[in-house]
Order: sequence, then C-alpha cells, then structure tokens
Amino acid sequence: MFNLSTDNYLRSTIVLTIDTITSMIASGIVILFVYLLGAESIVTNGFILTWLMTALVGSVLGFVATSAYKLVIRFSTLRDLARLCMAVGCKEIILLMGISLFVPQLTARIVMMLILTDFLITIAGLLLTRVIMLTIYWLARRGQMDSDGKTKILVYGIGEKSVAMLTRLRISPHFTVEGFLDTENKELNKNLLMGKPIYHFKDTTDLLRIREQHQIQGVLFAYLPDARDEKNRLIPACLELGLKTYIAPSIDEVKDGKFNANSIRNIKIEDLLGRPEIEINMREIRESMCGKTVLVTGAAGSIGSELCRQLAQLGVKHLLMFDNAETPLHNVRLEFEEKYPSLYFTPIIGDVRLLDRLDYVFSKYRPEIVFHAAAYKHVPLMEENPCEAIMANVVGSRNVADKCVEYEAEKMVMISTDKAVNPTNIMGCTKRLAEIYVQSLGLAIENGSVKGKTTFVTTRFGNVLGSNGSVIPRFAEQIEKGGPITVTHPDIRRFFMTIPEACRLVMEAATMANGTQIFVFDMGVPVKIDDLARRMISLAGFQPDVDISIQYTGLRPGEKLYEEVLATKENTLPTDHDRIFRAKVREYEYVAASECVDRLREYAIAENKYNTVILMKATVPEFISKHSIFEKFDK
Repeated sequence: MFNLSTDNYLRSTIVLTIDTITSMIASGIVILFVYLLGAESIVTNGFILTWLMTALVGSVLGFVATSAYKLVIRFSTLRDLARLCMAVGCKEIILLMGISLFVPQLTARIVMMLILTDFLITIAGLLLTRVIMLTIYWLARRGQMDSDGKTKILVYGIGEKSVAMLTRLRISPHFTVEGFLDTENKELNKNLLMGKPIYHFKDTTDLLRIREQHQIQGVLFAYLPDARDEKNRLIPACLELGLKTYIAPSIDEVKDGKFNANSIRNIKIEDLLGRPEIEINMREIRESMCGKTVLVTGAAGSIGSELCRQLAQLGVKHLLMFDNAETPLHNVRLEFEEKYPSLYFTPIIGDVRLLDRLDYVFSKYRPEIVFHAAAYKHVPLMEENPCEAIMANVVGSRNVADKCVEYEAEKMVMISTDKAVNPTNIMGCTKRLAEIYVQSLGLAIENGSVKGKTTFVTTRFGNVLGSNGSVIPRFAEQIEKGGPITVTHPDIRRFFMTIPEACRLVMEAATMANGTQIFVFDMGVPVKIDDLARRMISLAGFQPDVDISIQYTGLRPGEKLYEEVLATKENTLPTDHDRIFRAKVREYEYVAASECVDRLREYAIAENKYNTVILMKATVPEFISKHSIFEKFDK
C-alpha cells in the first residue's frame, strides 16, 4: 500500500479513494441522524438514492477540481485545510442542486440544515482520516529509522524558515532536531515550538549547559544571513565546544521543488566572509539582455562560468561560451545541458590571442554584448612570464575590443582587477594596460576619431572567494592533508567578494553604463589572511597551532601587503548605486595606446621580457615592482 523509502507515502489515487469513501460515510451518517431524530418521512428511498448518488458525484468532482487528494499528507498545513474545505464546499453545492431538483418537497430550511451537517461531518471525517494516516506513517517510520547514529542538532532561530526546517527534517536519516536555539527572547526559554523546546543562548556557558544536558552535536542555520550575524559569537562558541555548524541548502540546491536534506552541509569560510547581497535592478538587466546574442570569453573560468549561469536566466537569445581550456569548457557544457535544457548556447574552443579565431566567431554569430573575462590572473606566475601575460591580457583584450568595433557589438564589458590600481606586479599592470587601450578606444569612438558604435565598460573588483587557484581552496587542501597552512605574511590583508556578487556587479555595470567608464565596487573591510586561515582550521574541527600549524613563507614576487582601497572619495565619483562607483583615471590618446600595444606585442613575441617590462613601466608610471627582479627598472 505504501513504501516509506520513497517520497510517496500514499499514491494520490489511493488518497482520492479514501477521501471519497470518507465523504460518502459522512453523508450516510447524515441520513442516520435524520432517521434517529424521528424525521422518518424525509428518509424515503428516493431521498436516500438521490442524496448518496449526488454526494458521490460531488465528492469526486470536488476533490479532483481542487486537487486536494494530491497534497502531501505528512507536510499538511492550514492552507491544505482550506483546500479541503473548498473541495467539500463543491460537494455541498452539487448536493444542494441534486436535492432541490429531485426532492422538491423538502423545505429550504431542512435542505440547508442537511447541507451544513454534511459539510461539518465530512470535514471532521477527512481530518480524522489524515490524522490516522499520519499516525501510521510516523509509527512505521520510527520502526524503520532508529535514531541511533543520527546527529542531534538545534535549529537556530524561531522564525518561519527555522520552523519550516523542523518540518523538513522530521524524516531525515541523518539529523534529529532536539529543539530551537534563540538568542533574543530569554523569556521563551524552555517554551515549546512545534512540540520542541526553545533554548536561550547568551554565551558559551549557556551552550555548554545545553550540550551536556541534551547531548547536542551541532547547530543548523536555516538562513545564511543568520550564520553571518553569528560569525563572531555563536559560531566561535560552537567551535570552542566541538559542536558542528551546518547551513541549510540554498534555493539552487532545492531541485524540482523538493528539499534535499542531504544537501545540508558544514558552514564554510565563504559563508561567513560574504556580505549581504547587492541590490540590483533585475528588471533593467533582464530588459538589456533579453533576446540578445551574448559572448562570454573565459567562459570556463570561475567568473566566466558564473556569468553564463546568470545570463542563462535572463532570456538571452544565444549564449556563446568562448574558452581555450577544453576540459573545463566541456564540464560547463555538461552542466548547462542538465540545468538549462531550453537555453540556446554554443561552447567554442578558442584563444583571444588568435585574431583569426575571434574573427570567425564574430563574423558567424554577430554577438551584440560581449563580456571579456579571459585573462591570466596568478601574480607569481605572471611575474615569471611577463611576455605571456602581455599576449593574453593586453593583446587578447585589444583583439576582442577591435572585433567588437568591427562587427558593431553594442557593448563590451571588460573584467579587470583591483591589482590594476597602482600596480606592483606584472599581472596588475597588464590589466591596467588593457584598461587603457579599451578606454582610449571607447573615448575615440565618442569623439568621432574612430568609427564605431560599441560602448566600452570596465569593472574592477578584488579577490573572489573560491575561484580557481585562490587562497581558500588552497587552504582547504592543506587542511585536508593535515597541514601546515602556508601564509605569506602574518599581517597580509585582502578584500574578498563572492563569485555571484562579482558577477552581479558586472551585470549591473553593463546596464548602468552610458559611455566609456570604469566602475569599481565598495569592497567593504579587508580580511586578515592569517585570521582567515585560523578560522578555516577551526571550522574543519581542528585547533590552530595544535592540530594544524601555520607557516609564514614571506611575500611572493609582485605581492602587496595591503591591497588598494578601490572606492574612495579621492579616486571615484558616485553613481546611482550606493555600492558602485566610477573611477577617476588618467585618459590616454587612442593612437598612442594602440602604438604601445603594438610595441609590447613585438617584444612579447620575441620573448624580450626586459624591454617589455621597461615599456610597461614607461606607459604606466605608477607601476612600481615589489619583491621582484624588475625592481631595478624602477630606478
């Protein structure tokens, strides 16, 4: 009859049958009441036949019309009761019509009494059958699933999301919810919510007492901002006491409308470093992207692939994914075929350094909007390979920009970095040179010295959490190996943002821009990398400097101790968005910028790295090398 190992406790057809039988029994009880109350004259064969046949038709039509039989019984709510009432109401309307038509001798008063009585008894019967089915379910479930081996947790908060989490976890094979943990309402301590106690938390002592009395093993946050709010209070207390901290799955992990309790995971450092989501105008962004052919270079990278994910939900006509990394692009393709089956997209293997390949893509597909994310980004590696950095980051950017102009793309958005501000390394300077060329080309189009219609926009932001090769994945790998974690300097600080946050900035900038502009983002407060490493160790269940050590290796070539603050009153102008600013930068003549890129390309092809770097420093005089062999050229 039912299988507890599946999502369907009872098939909907069985529920429909049970509901119909219950409804018919209720109508039969009404006839019995009428007879027992001494109104035998009413209970004629014609009345009984009409009453029961009309009740049968009304019940089936009511349940089918309202889909009341399709409700998941174990997750029933007050809204479901309202739907049951609607279904029974449909039954009573048909009953009223049938009695009025076939038994006209009954008075209106008697008929209404019969209808009201039938309604109340039917509702009571349906609720009773559901209580019985739920009781059978939970008894069977308890027999199937022993609580031994399940993690005992408290759900943080007493809001709607927390209560909903308790409902969803009642059948979890991994977790047992022992109660709720509240930090605000001390007077609610030991009160019951959904049959579970509420425990008040003020400090570590409270948490220790709760853990010891109830053998609690972890705390689950149903809402990510709650975890961020508690990153300096409850979460450290949990780590100190050896309690696990969990986060519920995001909306992206809820597939086909079904909550997957297996998606509950340990809180990661990225969760705590993130800031509240940037508010952006999705309506304007959708209008600007909908129906357009959009090209993303570097589409297999961290930023590029997330840009593609967000574009996939904006109604673009055709999404072009351009990258030279075969396996990562293949993986992105498989992901999009599964997640976005209706999206028209084309993965393209190619390199922005190859002008002929770019020309083929632009001439065949005619992209209207281009997001240029392809670049080399690792500072020490580019310090050792300046010529390749020039070819990819500068020449590649020029190639993309020139093709945008040639094939009349509406807009090109170039993704830059905070390292382009007063650069101290090759990578940062190449990104600044790319900015210079793109900006000078855009300004030349605006003043009429170059023919074209493309608008050029540049976005700068800092380090991206979880991107390929970034510090957090490296620390996680070192922790998994048992340490040590390597930090370049105990005082080094960096700004961080999440990948979706960075991409939302890019999308907003693309919409906001009405001319050649460089946009920067308010990055908030910098994070001390040493603190980040220690917190990651604690989140993994280890003790810093005891279980896993931290080693300081010294600043790497080209590395700064402190990154530049992107958005200050001195170097930016405000925009309509309170977190996005327009950079004030020196403007370059297009002809000079183009000649510079030509010379840099010649030096790079010839592998003349010293002349390459000397020209870079001459063009970007604020480029002062740090901890690098190229410091000698600053003299």
